[in-house]
Amino acid sequence: MNYEERDTYGMYKGNLVGGSGVIVRQGPGPELMGADTLIGNDVYNLKNEDLGDIKEIMLDMRTGRVSYAVLSFGGFLGMGEKLFAVPWTALKLDTQNKRFTLNVDKERLESAPGFDQDSWPNMADPSWEKIIHDYYGTKPYTGDVIV
Repeated sequence: MNYEERDTYGMYKGNLVGGSGVIVRQGPGPELMGADTLIGNDVYNLKNEDLGDIKEIMLDMRTGRVSYAVLSFGGFLGMGEKLFAVPWTALKLDTQNKRFTLNVDKERLESAPGFDQDSWPNMADPSWEKIIHDYYGTKPYTGDVIV
């Protein structure tokens, strides 16, 4: 299900995406979107391969920024699936197809640092954060802390 189908408040109704990806009507999205509408969205790579879907969005409570999307990949009916924390900056919203893209080959994702639902990593650990950002070629946010 995509973000428009998850929109229980109707906040995306009236948004019309033109051929160039430009919003021609008012309302939130795609610059500002509800977190609830993003969970469950599909993630594809640039080869149009299905990489899974977003299971959770992790917020950095010190900065107020989205740090990671937890991506589910593999398994069958939720059994045996592997979870991956993907830096938010590695994901791009594809408004044409109403999904996210991640510039990673399927094989590379299969060997990415991941975890299962019963054993989440300490995502606040700077050494874990470095491993994840190095893997996806992104940089952690180093801006101001919200007080």
